[in-house]
Amino acid sequence: MLRIITQWVEAQAELRRICDRTHGDVIVHKEATVREVLHSVRVKGDKALLHYTAEFDQITLAPDELRVKGAELDAAYQQVSKDLLDSIRLACQQIEAFHRQRVPQSWVHFGEDEVVLGKRYTPVDRAGIYVPGGQASYPSTVLMNAVPAKVAKVPHVVMCTPVGTEKKINPAVLVAAQEAGVHEIYRVGGAQAIAAMAYGTETIPKVDLITGPGGIYVMLAKKLVYGTVGIDSLAGPSEVLIIADSTANPVHVAADMLAQAEHDSMASAILLTDDSALARQVVSEVDRQLVNHPRRTLTEKAIAHYGLVVVVDSLKSAAELSNEFAPEHLELEVADPWALLENIRHAGAIFLGCSTPEAVGDYLAGPNHTLPTSGAARYASPLGVETFMKHSSLIQYSHKALQKVAKAVNVLATTEGLPSHADSVRLRMEPQSD
Repeated sequence: MLRIITQWVEAQAELRRICDRTHGDVIVHKEATVREVLHSVRVKGDKALLHYTAEFDQITLAPDELRVKGAELDAAYQQVSKDLLDSIRLACQQIEAFHRQRVPQSWVHFGEDEVVLGKRYTPVDRAGIYVPGGQASYPSTVLMNAVPAKVAKVPHVVMCTPVGTEKKINPAVLVAAQEAGVHEIYRVGGAQAIAAMAYGTETIPKVDLITGPGGIYVMLAKKLVYGTVGIDSLAGPSEVLIIADSTANPVHVAADMLAQAEHDSMASAILLTDDSALARQVVSEVDRQLVNHPRRTLTEKAIAHYGLVVVVDSLKSAAELSNEFAPEHLELEVADPWALLENIRHAGAIFLGCSTPEAVGDYLAGPNHTLPTSGAARYASPLGVETFMKHSSLIQYSHKALQKVAKAVNVLATTEGLPSHADSVRLRMEPQSD
């Protein structure tokens, strides 16, 4: 059952506990396993991939089965319904339209004395996308990662996802990948997939950037390969925090909390409200909706361990607690969400009003659903086109402009004990002999 807390200090302590749920001795133990997997794949390549796929997923693959071939990709379109195909294409269009508004633009500034400064944006050469899979399927995750890469004009996009029974990948995932412009798809998951994309194997090419969510082993692998490749973020278990007032419908609030809790047994669902009656109604409604829930065991565990209802004295206090938690998803189910928004500083995605469930953002509103978790929204942002791009600084000085700053450069270089830095400018100031 959901707990109801009314004391501020207790609420702060519980929110800290939930935020820190991916830390501890268990994580340290798992990190040692991940290090072993990374090392093995780096040294042994495909052989290690096949070994760990058999050990962890109980799937035996031959080397030539790692890459999904054209016949399977073609067949996927015949295995999805027209409604699903239409939905995937609509989501693809919505996501692409949103991200096209955010493409960074190169720029130059022409200053005095022919000084030119600027930034030049270019995409990475290769992006690797990880999509969780196995018994579940997440075509939305494919779209949310691959479409921004496509908009960024990444030349080569590789996708890894674990296989289910009979060595198959869900056809909806394969269709989504093709619609979003993925170039190569490999049937491998877990830390070994991250290692393959980070280091390269005989079959899977090394990439420059890895994006996409996954379980704790995937998150730890991304953390450990960072520096060898870039990563989007260290996304942990999903979370939603809802701020609601008396105008909110308890049935809808409960459904939104369960929609998050059903992701994972470590998922978190939190309600902050200034209405004690609503708090009690939501707790009862969560229990009612859980009765016949298809994923009851997992969802109930998440609610029991990481679900929470806090009754606060005002919506302003709710915003303060929310900012401390910095949620991945924040729903403002209040009469005037735009007014409350002024008090919100930290959140991955903000859903305004009672008709904007988090699920619409998960699938096709347009903004990305790959978001910072576990308090990372204090400093991090959602995945976007800019994730797949980097910029180079542009600098051009004329002789006259260099002459004006030569003394200052000399002073700074001398202060730092770097005489050749000073010489590189000084020598350019001396008269050139014929």
